[in-house]
Amino acid sequence: MRIYREFKFEAAHYLPSAPPGHPNSRIHGHSFRARVVIDGEPDAETGLVFHFDALSDAIEDSRDALDHRLLNEVDGLAAPTLERIAIWLWQRLDNKVPGLAQIEIHRDSCSEGCIYTGPSRSARMAAE
Repeated sequence: MRIYREFKFEAAHYLPSAPPGHPNSRIHGHSFRARVVIDGEPDAETGLVFHFDALSDAIEDSRDALDHRLLNEVDGLAAPTLERIAIWLWQRLDNKVPGLAQIEIHRDSCSEGCIYTGPSRSARMAAE
């Protein structure tokens, strides 16, 4: 079974890898939507996979680190692509959220997004 919690944040960024003169090379802002997905089985006593209040608490610190910020200045996000934001969020939540299965980052105004399901098997083995 999967449960999820979404949160929104507003942030500015620029992409250092964008060619000179490209709009993405300049500071611009987006409305982002993130979804944190957890895999698990409902607890026999509570019926919950994970309490949504606990999930909100785990997310709040990360949301605050992103919301109304220049993402390039957030530690670990010098080149803040959707992909890197998803990885950054995974790394912050992995030890706080048992059963973390997926992170989604969306830019709804652009109809774009990224779905991250954690480090690849080879990356996990290399880390061990």
